[in-house]
Amino acid sequence: MVPPDNPKPPGTHLLWAQLVDRTALGTVTLLALVATAAYWLAHGGHRGELIEIERPPAQRARFQLDLNQAAWPELALLPGIGETMARRIVESRHREGPFCDHTDLTRVPGIGPRTLERVKRYLLPVAGVETMAGQSGSVDRPQPDS
Repeated sequence: MVPPDNPKPPGTHLLWAQLVDRTALGTVTLLALVATAAYWLAHGGHRGELIEIERPPAQRARFQLDLNQAAWPELALLPGIGETMARRIVESRHREGPFCDHTDLTRVPGIGPRTLERVKRYLLPVAGVETMAGQSGSVDRPQPDS
């Protein structure tokens, strides 16, 4: 039973705010949302620029390969040389012997002057045949006059 001096049931005045209080709370919430959206737009949130990330300048990785030692997966990284061509290079090296200089690479079917020019800067200088391991006995050297 409700006491005669209090027309509302007990405890209900604490759960429900007055109309003015609810309006004020809604207005403050709406203003906070509008301010947050304005900040987000003003600081580049729609472009993904809210967080500044320091990025180092782009650097290119430089590598060079020894044409007579590299395996086909390494050779396949060269520009214009895929897996098939890299395997041909390795097969040619095994079948016909080491490459004496970079121009010997053109003996591989499918490698012409253009491809050679593209890959040349990625190749280490080729050691002379007489300095290659296992090749010293097979090279004809001039004999000194006695």
